[in-house]
Parts: sequence; structure tokens; C-alpha cells
Amino acid sequence: MSAPRLDRPVSPTEIVAFLRRLFAAGIASAQPETCLPPHLAAVLPFAPKGRLIVIGAGKASAAMARAVEDHWQGSLSGLVITRYGHAVPCRRIEIVEAAHPVPDAAGLAATRRLLAQVTGLGPDDCVLCLVSGGGSSLLTLPLPGIALEDKRAVHRALLASGASIAEMNCVRRHLSAVKGGRLAALCHPARVLTLAISDVPGDHPVDIASGPTVADPTTCADALAILDRYRIVPPAAVRERLASGAGESPKPGDPRLAGSELRLVATPRRALAAAADIARQAGIPAYILGDAIEGEAREVGKAMAGIVRHVARHGQPFAKPCLLLSGGETTVTVRGTGRGGRNVEFLLALALALDGEPGVYALAGDTDGIDGLEETAGAIITPDTLARAAALGIAAPASLANNDGHGFFAALGDAVVTGPTRTNVNDFRAILIG
Repeated sequence: MSAPRLDRPVSPTEIVAFLRRLFAAGIASAQPETCLPPHLAAVLPFAPKGRLIVIGAGKASAAMARAVEDHWQGSLSGLVITRYGHAVPCRRIEIVEAAHPVPDAAGLAATRRLLAQVTGLGPDDCVLCLVSGGGSSLLTLPLPGIALEDKRAVHRALLASGASIAEMNCVRRHLSAVKGGRLAALCHPARVLTLAISDVPGDHPVDIASGPTVADPTTCADALAILDRYRIVPPAAVRERLASGAGESPKPGDPRLAGSELRLVATPRRALAAAADIARQAGIPAYILGDAIEGEAREVGKAMAGIVRHVARHGQPFAKPCLLLSGGETTVTVRGTGRGGRNVEFLLALALALDGEPGVYALAGDTDGIDGLEETAGAIITPDTLARAAALGIAAPASLANNDGHGFFAALGDAVVTGPTRTNVNDFRAILIG
């Protein structure tokens, strides 16, 4: 479908379809089949001397494994762990499904099997590690003395606390026997090449799947301070482990990580750039406001509304028509009983702040197809979103207060449902100002 020409009357249906096309373009830019193969050449200098073992975890890891199989002609074997419903068939690499965002027994058993694959390797062997968003819960093996249920309790509390992804992953690294560089240390003396699809603001390797193959600059004391900051009371075994500093993660300079290299194969900024290219080709100026925006989703929505109103009413800092793109990972502090979701919470706050501003349409969604705990990527707002909700007897302020963005947009028929995309480059937000 071609882009809508905003210099003439255009239907809301055309605009909504265009926003969906932009979202699809962002997702397509991060598909493993497209972005991963060029990096496989990095394996060539050393893989033929020994075994090539493929391991990994994340919502994109099965699709990444399939891309490796399709483009690597030499021998290989391995195991990767992905989220339920995200598997793709592979011939030589075993795919195991487990739970996300809270780990389960299937993930624990799969992680133990994954470690068996890399036990006893030599310096001529190569480990190709495929990681993406979701790996923090899928690759799960608690430190000795910490039970899986202890980790599950901490995960649930962090998800509801409003903590940033960096803060959550700091805690996760210090409760894990595989994260924060520990997996690479276990592979030593084999060479380790990690191909990563970034879903974190700033693309920091230590935060992608909690950095299983990179050194961890944070400490147990940092993790404990985060739990205290958000008033999370962890199980006794967790607090004892963090307070003692026992089992600290590998730090920069650890010789066991000297043979470990990480390459980013897809990032949030590239997804936004792909959408911007489509808009510009259609004659619509596009501006990327940032790919690492964080904060409470509803507050980001309010702030974005202020920018949008200034553009719409005063032509500053951009002239309309234009497209504003942004990414990152906002947070939601759950206070209500709704189904949550940071993208729908952002949109609901944006709609309330815009209050029916003419000519403004927006889409926000998670590129993995899952916003929060829902099998829904996100939603769309139009100038008449609040009016249509009121006609159905739905009070938008009450929905926001109850963290029920998913319920709100589902009732309007404005949810964006993609199904599993098998990639993850974080949140995607597009606001079209006509």
C-alpha cells in the first residue's frame, strides 16, 4: 500500500494502514534471516579447527538458529531456548521452549542441557551464542542456595515495580549461574562469538539477555540497593546471597572472557531508520527523536503530547505534515488491576493529553509482538479515540488509573496483534501529524 498523501483529504483507514506498514518495516529490518548472515564470516577463522557449538536464548533465538543453519555449510550442533510459541523448525540445532517473562522449570532444565553442550571444550572449539530479548528469563539457572521459586518471586516483583530494564537485569545477573559473563567463563578456553539482537536502551551488551557472555561491571551490592530502592523484600536466600557478595559475577579483565567477542546484528535504531526511510520515500518528513527513551510510560506519553501539540499548532520544531519516531523501553508501575502493557499505557496517556487534537494518529508497539504480559503488540490512537471510548461508556482516565490499556484498546478494536515476530528490538512509536 502506498503512503497517504497528506496534502489532500485522506481517510483514517489509509493513515492507520500506513502506520501499520511502518511498524511492519521496523520488524522486518530486524529479522534474523536478513540481519544475521553477514556476521557469520566472523566464525570462519577458527571454527574449522574444532567443533562449532551453537547455543542461545531469547525470543529471536530460534529464528537466529534457523538463519545459522541456512547459511552455514560446515558441521555444527547445539541447543537454543526460546519463548513458548516462538519456535521454528531446525535440523541440527535443538529448539526448546520455556516461559517468559517469569522463568519456569522448563527453562531451568533446558539451561542445564545447554551447559552440557559446552562442557569440556578446548581452545580449537568455537561457541556461537545467539541472544536476544527475553533471554534473561529463558536462560535460567539460580546460584547454589537459591531456588527457582525464589528467582520467580523476585522477577514478578521487579516487573511490577517500575524498575528499568538495566536495574532488573542487574539483579538477575547476581542471582544467576549463567548470566553476567558466567556462560562465557564456563565455555573457556573455547572461543566465544555472541551475535545479539538488542532490545535494550543504549544497546549495552551487559543488558541484552543479562549479558551471559560479557563481563559485568556491576556488583551484588548494586543489586541489593535496587531491591531496597523499590522496596522489594526478597526471599531470605536471595538477600543473604547478595549481602554476602558470594559468587560475584566475572568482571572486566577476567582472563576467562579474553576469547569472547560480541557483535550487534540488529538494534532499535535500525528499525526506526527503516520506518523513516519508507516515510521519506513517500514524501513525509520523518524525525527520530531517540531510540533509548525511558521513564514511566504515562509520563513519556504526556511529554510526547506536548511536543506533538507544538508541532501541530505552531510548526515547531518541525513543520507538519511529519512523522515522529521513537523507541526505547518505558516502565509501568502497576497500581491497578488491569492487564497493563507499557505501549498501551503510553498511548492512553498520549490520547488523554492530546484530547482529540485534529490530524494526529499514533501507533506504539513492542517489536516482539508482546506488550507486557499480553499476546498483543500494542495499539493505535486516532483523533476520535476518546470520543469513541466515551460512546461505549469507557472512561479513559479510569482505564489509565487501572493500568488497563489493553482492555481499553481491545474494546475499541484498535489493538495491534502481530503474533510472535521472532525478533525483538524494543518498543516502536510512530506519531503522524497531518
